[in-house]
Amino acid sequence: MSEELTQQTTETMADFEDQFDNANPWNRVADYMEKGTILPVRVDGIVNGGAIATVEGLRGFIPASKLSLSYIENLESYLLKDIEVRVIDVDQANNRLVLSAREILKERERESQAAQIASIKVGSVMQGTVESLQSYGAFVRLENNLSGLVHISQISQKRLKSPEEVLKVGDEVSVKVIGIKEGKISLSIKALQDPAHSEDEVYEKVDIPESENIGTSLGDLFKGIQL
Repeated sequence: MSEELTQQTTETMADFEDQFDNANPWNRVADYMEKGTILPVRVDGIVNGGAIATVEGLRGFIPASKLSLSYIENLESYLLKDIEVRVIDVDQANNRLVLSAREILKERERESQAAQIASIKVGSVMQGTVESLQSYGAFVRLENNLSGLVHISQISQKRLKSPEEVLKVGDEVSVKVIGIKEGKISLSIKALQDPAHSEDEVYEKVDIPESENIGTSLGDLFKGIQL
């Protein structure tokens, strides 16, 4: 009977310790960080360099750089705004709790882009704007806000040493999707050009006579020359 009582007492104490750990908000937020839990919060205040939100009764700091994917002109616009965050730093000794919305927004953006890319078919023709030029090609911002690369070999029928020979940033171009791999879109401008109008293809047609019709005498070479 005493053994059963001891066992019951031990189990009760262990359960009590677990409950005590769970009751500690710092342990809970540390668990959120470890699991990458997404937490809905409301921005309670704006401070220098960021925002404040409460998690498990603890005051958490969201750096301005972690609130959005882009620069925030007016932090006050986030006051009382409902957002989703993850815990990225927990330091109970220094009463420090840091939160971030940026990682979640990045994941959502990647998921959205993956869905958009999946909807694009190889061979489709799209409109875009040249957003940057590199030695190896041109990056084009497409009409669906995705970006693709036109390799230098796919810019023109003409052989180019640099994309700047025919393109500049801001140019509106028509492109053909020629490949999609690992989330990257390969584009071609050349595929939409008429090869018959290529500068490389424009040359005088020269008819070379058969060898037996070629004259090699000095008389043939100097015929018609007035001395």
